[in-house]
Amino acid sequence: MSDTTSVIMVGVGGQGILLASEVLARAAMQAGFDVKTNEVHGMAQRGGSVMAQVRYGEEVHSPLILEGTATALLSLESIESLRAAHYLKDGGLAVVNTQRVIPVTVSSGAAKYPEDDAERVKKVFPKLKAIDAVAIAGELGNIRAANVVLLGALSLGLDLEMEHWAAALDGAVKPQFRELNQKAFEAGRNL
Repeated sequence: MSDTTSVIMVGVGGQGILLASEVLARAAMQAGFDVKTNEVHGMAQRGGSVMAQVRYGEEVHSPLILEGTATALLSLESIESLRAAHYLKDGGLAVVNTQRVIPVTVSSGAAKYPEDDAERVKKVFPKLKAIDAVAIAGELGNIRAANVVLLGALSLGLDLEMEHWAAALDGAVKPQFRELNQKAFEAGRNL
């Protein structure tokens, strides 16, 4: 691979963006690529936006993804995908969880959550996989595995082999949660 693959991951605090980015970075390292990552937490602990950037290739000089250059976008929350849309290149893959996380500004009445978020997402991303990852993870027994369901779906659009993903999951996830996360990853790949 001569180009660098750039993946932007977004969501809100507590959804598992950091684990998803760690698994992707580990999978790329398992494949022998140079990997750089960057995370922006913001007000994550208070339900604010979280962004992780993962870049891998033969030689990567910076973890930062320039606007319009990301190969793929993974979003754990509908509106967060729209906030990060400007990073995705034309024809880039967007894997978006259909879940809505209502921020405090909305629940307090200071702002409104767009009712047409699903339509906006469809319009913005021509190459879209919209997934109710929370429902899928819930069927597996733990909605907190939604991030790994999405990662499984994203994996089909990246150039990493399943053996690299499996090793990355084993290295990043605590032993008591490995089986759940392996099932969640497989569920995402099977969509």
